[in-house]
Amino acid sequence: MFAVLAIAAGLMSPALAQGVVKAQYGDWQMSCDTPPGASFEQCALIQNVSAEDQPNVGLSVIVLKTADKQARLLRVLAPLGVLLPNGLGLNIDGANIGRVAFVRCLPNGCVAEVVLDDELITKLTTGKSAIFFVFKTPEEGIGIPVSLNGFGDGFAQLP
Repeated sequence: MFAVLAIAAGLMSPALAQGVVKAQYGDWQMSCDTPPGASFEQCALIQNVSAEDQPNVGLSVIVLKTADKQARLLRVLAPLGVLLPNGLGLNIDGANIGRVAFVRCLPNGCVAEVVLDDELITKLTTGKSAIFFVFKTPEEGIGIPVSLNGFGDGFAQLP
């Protein structure tokens, strides 16, 4: 499950999030870029979202395959100032999937990532909506909705 999946250590080029949009799949964009020093293009599915009641609290949700094509990653960039020990929670269609820890903070936010297993990919592909939770305090969680419209089609096209 989400809470016990292995944390991936790979880094993504910061430029990938600003790469060339190659296609739109529902609410997801396929963005591609060639990382510095790489000989091939890397693509990711990306959706940028904000909390409905706090538009200044946003997430970038990124799904990609590692350069060696051996793993599929879900990477979420949360804003600076989130409570790190509480991690990032995920709910799909009303079902609690679990939490994952933040692995590092960068100048533009804090990153949580997990290796996508087949079970989670199926939930993301067949689900209608997801809610990611970040925490400002131990008691105050902020739910940020993410549409799963187009996820399955986009994921199937990831090179």
